[in-house]
Amino acid sequence: MSEDLPDGVERRAFDGTDRLATRGEPVYGEPTDGEWRAWNPNRSKLGAMLELGMDTGLEGGETVLYLGAASGTTVSHVADFAGPTYAVEFAARPTRDLLEAAESRPRLFPLLKDARKPETYAHVVESDVDVLIQDVATRGQARVALENRRFLADDGRLLLAVKARSEDVTREPTAVFEDVREELEEGYEIVETERLETYHADHLGIIAQPR
Repeated sequence: MSEDLPDGVERRAFDGTDRLATRGEPVYGEPTDGEWRAWNPNRSKLGAMLELGMDTGLEGGETVLYLGAASGTTVSHVADFAGPTYAVEFAARPTRDLLEAAESRPRLFPLLKDARKPETYAHVVESDVDVLIQDVATRGQARVALENRRFLADDGRLLLAVKARSEDVTREPTAVFEDVREELEEGYEIVETERLETYHADHLGIIAQPR
């Protein structure tokens, strides 16, 4: 397991268990230790990628575009250690929770938008973001990543969690993952992939760079 963690992310003991943690106000009932809060990889694909030792390239302080922010479980951790963090979420109900998470995080900018339509938030999100993090439950996940590539710096990085069952519930996840990888290569060079089964069934973590 890699311990090359971003600045602002540490391993700390919570109830005798060694876990990833960030500094910030709690969001989803996670255990806390003073100003530190545990990062639950069973509720966070990015947390799972870090726990599995994937080379995310995160260092801390990056500008981030996060697609599929939901109620803020993961993106709140990201905003604890990153720079400006643009959080795109399509559904109104979780966005209310996301707005609450952002109240104590001045670097977190919630956007009630559809990640499949990046033109609707292009006027808000700065160009040349360092990291594009994607965790969306929709068909066409590779296409979403390709459409949002416009925001990513040439030396930026895509951290993608592919949900096989959102693409096609009838097909084997391995076949779905292969199709997503193939389409993704239209605009990205894939650096690393790993199944997230330890924490999330039928998910693949992909790290890629723009071509």
